[in-house]
Amino acid sequence: MASIFSRIERLKTLVKIALQRDHFKLSQAIKDDTHAIKSDLNSVRTHGDNAEHRRLLEWISSTDYPAQQSDIIKRRQEGTGQWFLAAPHVATWLSKPQATLFCPGIPGAGKTMVAAIAIDYLLKSVQSSSHGVAYVYCNYKAQEEQDASRMLAAILKQLVQARPSLAEPVERLHKQHADRGTRPSPDEVFSALRDVVSHYSTVYIVVDALDECQDSDGTRRQFLAKLRDLQPGRDIRLMATSRFIPEIVDTFHEELNLEVQASEDDVKRFVAGQICRLPRCIQRDPALQEIVQKKIVEAEAIQRIEGQLSGDCEPAKKVLSWITYAKRPLTTTEICCALAVEPDEVELDAENIPDVEDLLFVCAGLVVVDQESAVIRLVHYTTQEYFERIRDAWDPGARLHIASTCLTYLSFSIFKTGGCSSDNEFEKRLQEHSFLDYATKHWGEHAGTVEDQIFSCAAQVLLRPSYRYRNYSQEYPKDSVGLHLAARFGLSIVSETLLPSQERETAIALKKRNSYGEAVLYIAVEHGHQRMVKLLLDAGADVNAQGGFYGNALQAASEGGHEQVVKLLLDTGANVNVEGLGLLNLKP
Repeated sequence: MASIFSRIERLKTLVKIALQRDHFKLSQAIKDDTHAIKSDLNSVRTHGDNAEHRRLLEWISSTDYPAQQSDIIKRRQEGTGQWFLAAPHVATWLSKPQATLFCPGIPGAGKTMVAAIAIDYLLKSVQSSSHGVAYVYCNYKAQEEQDASRMLAAILKQLVQARPSLAEPVERLHKQHADRGTRPSPDEVFSALRDVVSHYSTVYIVVDALDECQDSDGTRRQFLAKLRDLQPGRDIRLMATSRFIPEIVDTFHEELNLEVQASEDDVKRFVAGQICRLPRCIQRDPALQEIVQKKIVEAEAIQRIEGQLSGDCEPAKKVLSWITYAKRPLTTTEICCALAVEPDEVELDAENIPDVEDLLFVCAGLVVVDQESAVIRLVHYTTQEYFERIRDAWDPGARLHIASTCLTYLSFSIFKTGGCSSDNEFEKRLQEHSFLDYATKHWGEHAGTVEDQIFSCAAQVLLRPSYRYRNYSQEYPKDSVGLHLAARFGLSIVSETLLPSQERETAIALKKRNSYGEAVLYIAVEHGHQRMVKLLLDAGADVNAQGGFYGNALQAASEGGHEQVVKLLLDTGANVNVEGLGLLNLKP
């Protein structure tokens, strides 16, 4: 019996131990489940907080500049842009508190890529819990979405994204406006931004294409003013790119300035990176690769120009064409007067004269005015060279427009009143009529390039008996007639119209001399117009006629170095032994 009780006690002990073990396992399981549930709850809560944080930031700014940055920088060819990062001005900007770096450049120079390279460097090498980085990509196509408040909000969003613990100022704005369906004012956004940047030791802000930020309503000025207002008492370092817009350039004239230019090394790197996609003939020929490089730069530039000129494309083309085709630099008053001339009008309508500032605006930063001389010119000599290469293809009607403008201006009624009796009177006429000096001196050069299209108009002007060319300019000798002027500029098609149909009248016209003793053949020879010379010789001009500074046509051609004209005169019978009776051979 004792053994049974003993066995029962032992069994109870074992049962008790088993129950304790099960309880431990159960407790451990409960504990594990509880921990898992708590972890899941924390995960849900964190996810909810993150989602709420994202919704908060999306509310303050829906603009996704980081996506634009990613899209731009991935197009960067490896190794490009090193010239910018190595520039002394950039090093100064990176190290000097409250520094501002302004990077102007012509369209197509690569300003946006430079901004992206700067941002990429800052994000990878500078950004930390104490150093903030924010940026804005302005775009003329999205001007309605880029007011001062939205751009400041985009900067605020990026700085809070980098440090979520700084979201309180944004949360405060959300509470004030979300339920009412209103948006924060620029001042409210600025106040929140100021609170956030105060928690950073340094903040870098990069603004690309500042010129594409609209300013008709003051947006650009307001935005810039707010950014500058952030700097006092804080280490805010600004960088901006822009075309050469005078107002913007003036704003940054005291800051660090680094012009963005298309780097030859960068273009070569780009072509080298794309070489496998080019035809084999180009892959094997370095000379062809250089041509490709140049065409890439030019194509990007013209695409940018066309895009940014937008609705102002036609007036801008006229301004750019006048500057590139002009035979000498034009002043602002001259080009404004020229642009005001209307076809077939007999006087200038003052209301058509444009404002210089408007011209600078529509030309998208490609044009500047020299303050001392008032000359309007392209911003850079490389720009001038570029437009001289592409001008005929870009604006095919420019040559005809310029020649027509000159002739129309010279046809104005005001110039039919007779000649000037003195130099003072003539100077007064030039001052009163801004475009007169240029039109009288250079109309023929412009007409000569489109003579087949404009000869009728030119002939009508030159045939009018009421005109005496000294009425326009003392550049021409007295007693000059239309045929003399046509010979001077080599207008052979016009001259065919001016020459009388009767042989006797033609002979008289060919012998007619100006006050310098120059007949029409001599004038054509002196200026080297071979086609004009042949026309006059075929019409019966005397190849050995005396007169003019060098005495005769052959000597004038020789002195001028016009070899083909000399040959033509000799073939026609010019006498090399005839001594000229011109002013050069007069004995004292």
